[in-house]
Amino acid sequence: MSLIKSEALNPIVAGRFVSFAEEILRGHGDGIHSFYVVGSSITPDFEEKTSDINSLIVFKDMDLGFLEFIAPLGKKYRKKGIAAPLIMTPAYIESSLDVFPIEFFDLKNIHITIYGEDLLQGLRIDNRNLRFQCEREIKSKLISLRQGYLSCLGDKKSLASHLVNTISGYVPLFRAIINLMGNVPPVEKHKVAIALRGITGLETDIFEKIILVRKKALTMSIEEIVSAFRQYYAATERLSGIVDELRT
Repeated sequence: MSLIKSEALNPIVAGRFVSFAEEILRGHGDGIHSFYVVGSSITPDFEEKTSDINSLIVFKDMDLGFLEFIAPLGKKYRKKGIAAPLIMTPAYIESSLDVFPIEFFDLKNIHITIYGEDLLQGLRIDNRNLRFQCEREIKSKLISLRQGYLSCLGDKKSLASHLVNTISGYVPLFRAIINLMGNVPPVEKHKVAIALRGITGLETDIFEKIILVRKKALTMSIEEIVSAFRQYYAATERLSGIVDELRT
């Protein structure tokens, strides 16, 4: 009988992931506090052919021997789209909530517990820390957009690729901002951008389009994406102002 609680998983995800999880529990189950599937594979954004299956393993105490155990499994399961799991301990999580509040906010809200006690659901994330990281992330993105533009040296294809690749980092940020404004953020990426527009009045059309391009649900020419750079940058700049106004 399997110890894995896979009923809530997408059947495709379960078919790929359960054997991986069972192999880990057989090898190191005694030291594991809990095991989770996280990220897009448990949301409507999951794409069978392209999405990785991400997971988190929480050990009672850090077990470096586990790294030696799991490394050879990478080649075996990578072809099934299974990414290397995040590895943490309860103590690490508790001491890191103030440093990575955006990341832990996403983990708290987008996870399925497949083994052990659900440690993530009860996480308490201080909104002051969350707002501070949002401010830092947005200002870092503005620098990255400017530097990315320069580093592409006028190559439109490179610039379009750079812009599309940046959007994944925006979605957790959007969810955090929606939460800071007293609302429950959606899980689906496209709906997150729509919700942000409704709450802030910010024109998020360009974010919505780039999310859909990233998902291959919308086609934009390289020229269209490049011409949208100014709009993308300006929307990011306005978002920075919105977050600044959330100072407490």
